Amino acid sequence: MGRLRIDKVLADLQAGTRSEVKKIIRQGRVSVDDVIVKNPEMKVDYETQKICLDNNELHLQKFVYYMLNKPAGCVTATKDQINPTVMDYMKEVWRKDLFPVGRLDLDTEGLLLITNDGELAHKLLSPRKHVDKVYYAELDGSLRQEMIGQFQMGLNIGEEKITLPADLEILSEHTAKVTIHEGKYHQVKRMFQTCGLKVTYLKRVRMGTLLLDPKMQKGEFRELTQDEIIELKSGV
Repeated sequence: MGRLRIDKVLADLQAGTRSEVKKIIRQGRVSVDDVIVKNPEMKVDYETQKICLDNNELHLQKFVYYMLNKPAGCVTATKDQINPTVMDYMKEVWRKDLFPVGRLDLDTEGLLLITNDGELAHKLLSPRKHVDKVYYAELDGSLRQEMIGQFQMGLNIGEEKITLPADLEILSEHTAKVTIHEGKYHQVKRMFQTCGLKVTYLKRVRMGTLLLDPKMQKGEFRELTQDEIIELKSGV
């Protein structure tokens, strides 16, 4: 990565905003290789040099992984001029290389992976990988048993190709669980629409091996456990 300004490194290490870390550095609270530095423009190599704040060594994780329980009303993007974004819920751990993996509609809730691991994101989203995505759906009409076969055969949602086989589990007259293996635009909604039903509520509960933590409230996030990260990577 080369040498970077010490104030940028500290900001990336979540020590504060760029202006806050400048003050921290000038106060003599930062050391590099056990030598106090007071120049925010000093270049350092965080991979090889020891950087301390108030005598506590700081470590920048190369890759980070967070699970967000996305609420309705925010867009799956890093920036938006109209609506709040999912990144607005990540301010405590914000770093500029974080991004959401895949996309959930404005009104869709549930599991969203936030990371800076581009390779893993590419694998999870690759059409060739056919990674499972599981949704809980509520409908405005009655589900029919024949729809299970229709979902399994693939549906014409107005694109060049029909959808890949999908699994439909009917939970009640108006609720279902759907497993798809691709990620077409508004796919779950369009599949039900083809069958004459409108989705009134949609929530993603699983992506690959990663399950939405049932203890998390809407808008809450947490780091993935090591086991979750290992399983997610091995699954693709």
